[in-house]
Amino acid sequence: MFLNLFFELLSSIYYLALHVTSAGSFPTPLSKKREDELLEKTRNGDLNARNELVEHNLRLVAHIVKKYYTTNCEQDDLISIGTIGLIKAVSSFKSDKGIRLATYAARCIENEILMHFRNLKKSSQDLYISDPIDTDKDGNALTLIDIIADDYDLSEDVDTKIKLQKLRVLLNGTLDKREKEILELRYGLNDCEELTQREIAKKLGISRSYVSRIETAALKKLRRQF
Repeated sequence: MFLNLFFELLSSIYYLALHVTSAGSFPTPLSKKREDELLEKTRNGDLNARNELVEHNLRLVAHIVKKYYTTNCEQDDLISIGTIGLIKAVSSFKSDKGIRLATYAARCIENEILMHFRNLKKSSQDLYISDPIDTDKDGNALTLIDIIADDYDLSEDVDTKIKLQKLRVLLNGTLDKREKEILELRYGLNDCEELTQREIAKKLGISRSYVSRIETAALKKLRRQF
């Protein structure tokens, strides 16, 4: 729900949030009366009221971010993260708890920022397969995936094994002895040496054309079963 709300407010709020430090201006704070009116409308599902509450509390986001940021780039990131916390606060605030929206929102904003730092700390030692770990002889970055990648396709390998297992069953259950023998010799099945039709004919003492007819008929049988 909060993620959807965030994208709904993106066009009207996000740009302002990212540029408050350069613009140096914020929407003026709301009076207690106006804030209460908007909170009531928000509880009734009025998205415009919710937007207005968020916009007029962006000053709070910037104030809290000043306690954390170290660079302009990080400041922009924290403002956007803090804005998400503000949106959550406005969406979940209940006035019957006896606290002001600003107090509740400050907690939500700080929690969102602190959660961001905790997540960064958890992932600081992670190694991703797309991270550069070395360079090649031409100075191009090499990633872990470049080192370990190969052309092996697990799904294709499994599919092939399934088909081979099915083929073994069909060879025994569909073909007669001569048909099975010729296909085994022709295609190197069941550890047989792969031979040409002429070599098979010589080995079995029959004509090459007869071998060809048996092979064709046997393959048709197998194809129908597959």
